[in-house]
Parts: sequence; structure tokens; C-alpha cells
Amino acid sequence: MEGLADFWLRQVLTDIGGYDWCVTEFVRVSGLLLPPKVFYRWCPELKQGARTRAGTPVHVQLLGSDPACMAENAALAASLGAPAIDLNFGCPAKTVNRHRGGAVLLDEPELVHAVVAAVRRAVPVDIPVSAKMRLGNADDARALDNARAVAAAGASWLTVHGRTKAQGYRPPAFWDRIHAVQAAVSLPVIANGEIWTPDDARRCQAESGCQALMLGRGAVSDPYLAHAIRTGRGHGWDDIAPHLDAYVRMLLGTGKPDQEAGRVKQWLNYLRRDYPQAAALLARVRRERDPHAMLTLLAADKAA
Repeated sequence: MEGLADFWLRQVLTDIGGYDWCVTEFVRVSGLLLPPKVFYRWCPELKQGARTRAGTPVHVQLLGSDPACMAENAALAASLGAPAIDLNFGCPAKTVNRHRGGAVLLDEPELVHAVVAAVRRAVPVDIPVSAKMRLGNADDARALDNARAVAAAGASWLTVHGRTKAQGYRPPAFWDRIHAVQAAVSLPVIANGEIWTPDDARRCQAESGCQALMLGRGAVSDPYLAHAIRTGRGHGWDDIAPHLDAYVRMLLGTGKPDQEAGRVKQWLNYLRRDYPQAAALLARVRRERDPHAMLTLLAADKAA
């Protein structure tokens, strides 16, 4: 979710509700103790009690492979107010993997254990340490080894994405393989992957054996997905449009106009999966580089 589940989108999605907590984009740790300003950049909510404006807790996510350095940075994040530390062993990005981060570490369960254990020792006992992993790197042969390594290191819970790094984001997600992980460890397991609808959520729970779910791209494509899973009530474009307008207004002045406009287009590209109105709107703003002009188009779309 790097470059997508940013501060502004977290505000909008948690305003809509349905979430117990959310997680930052990953903070890359590579050999140095990062200054506080880096944590504030990736998690501005730290200055508001580590909660979104709706009051949803925000956990700080770290990605790296050096146990000592990860521990040092986790301790700093905790001192700045992070309510929990999440460790990323799932990112499939080639650039990240080339620098020995993310899902490639799943070839080394011993290192996974060392990173989790070091972070667990470094942060106060009342601050949870969690981990997220895929089923594996090239294959899922070591899925249970990695899950047991995370559990033995003292993690509070484990989130499992139901695909390997090699499988990327190609459907399906293998929820039954998450069930094997869930059955192999005593700590809580959260299921993730290919949850786009409330029906998907129910099938994932049944096949994985996990009641807790992590939503990623599905929540971006349908901002009311978490709410719908909890309540069974659907929502339409008229419910979403005001939140899109609020998102654009929040972005104003946060970067160069074309960067702000690019973020809006990125979200519309996800929204069009479920909403034809978003596809039509994206077609109208595709060449637009001024977010102020986008607000005018949104207003015209609402009036129509």
C-alpha cells in the first residue's frame, strides 16, 4: 500500500468507519537511526495522539532486515507515541526485495525471528509488535516456519496475505493456506488478500479460519467496504462523492499541483472498479493537473 494508503486517505477511510486500527505506509529502515521528522512525515497522526481525526489508532509500519537497527527505530517510534509497531515481511516490490526487505526475507525464517525478537525486546511491553507476511517468496514451502518464527519471537498477532511474492497480486488468494498457518500457531492470525466485497470477507473467514481481516486495495476501491462488512448495508456513489471532495481539499497545498492531481487520479482509478461514475469522472480529469479545477468538475458532477 506504499504510495496509496497515505495520511490523507487514512483520514477519509476512517471517517467513514468500520476499522479497529490502520497502519502507515512502511518506513524503510536501512542501517541508520532515522530522525523523528521521518516518522512524522510518514505518520503525521503521531502529533495527534497517533489517531486519525475520527479517533482510529494508527500503527507504525517498519520494513528492514537488520535486527539491531529495526529495534532502535522501533524504540524511537514508540517514544514518539506509536501505539503499536508492525513489521513488513510481505512487500513484493522488486526494488525493496533487491535491498533485502519485504517478502524476500521469508526465505530466512531465522532472520524473520531475529528481527521480530529484537523489536519486541526494544519497545515497552504494553506496545504490541505485529508482523505481516505473505505465504512465501518463490513458493509457500516455508510458510509455517515463518509463522512459527514470528510467534516464537513474541509477536502479538500475525497478518498473512494469501499469496507468495512470486504470485504477486494475481487472483486468487489462497485463503485455505492461511488456515494452515492459523492452525500452526497460537497467536491471533489476521487474513488478507482479494477481499473486495462483503461476500469475499465471509468466504475468507470461512476458508482461512480467521475472524479478523485486513483490508487493503479493496478498501480503497470501495471506501464503505469495512462498514458494509460490519453492518451488511451497501452504499452508492452519492455517499462516496462528498468524501472524494474532502480528500481533494485536504491535498491542496501539500505538494506541487500536478502531484496532488496525480493522487486524486490514482484514487479514482481504484474507485472505478466498483463505481462507473468514478470511471466517467476519471476520463474527464485525466489530463487535468490542477486540483482546484478538479473540485470544479466534482461540483459539476454532483450538480448533474
